[in-house]
Amino acid sequence: MHNKSIEDLRTPGTGRGFHDVLGYRQAEWSDGRAVLELELQPHHLNLGGVVHGGVLCTMLDVVCAQAGTYCPEPGVIRKAITLSLTTTFTGQASHGRIRAVGTLRSRGTRIFNSSGEIFDQEGRLLAIGEGTFRLRSGQ
Repeated sequence: MHNKSIEDLRTPGTGRGFHDVLGYRQAEWSDGRAVLELELQPHHLNLGGVVHGGVLCTMLDVVCAQAGTYCPEPGVIRKAITLSLTTTFTGQASHGRIRAVGTLRSRGTRIFNSSGEIFDQEGRLLAIGEGTFRLRSGQ
């Protein structure tokens, strides 16, 4: 199994599949915390001209999962499966950079719970989420 480096996660276009389509970058990642940033482009917007809810849900899913999967060992990326994810939309943005912040809330042997928030570049809250995740087997 090929493990991506943190630099691969920070750099769009390094074989991250769907994540490359969105084009976000890893701004921070440490034990219990993850931060993603995305410069909004026309393809991120819905027909109303604001960031699509699917973009926000995806970012919340990823950042919440990452909050519970950090591994300090170089080159090792742990992975998780989303068991549940709830999302509440609280604002809109049509341009600029958005920032998703995930925080680990509780952790068991295989299951963990995280919450996430997404802000626009002025610090206004766009969405909040909470997820339950299971670490993938073999990690």
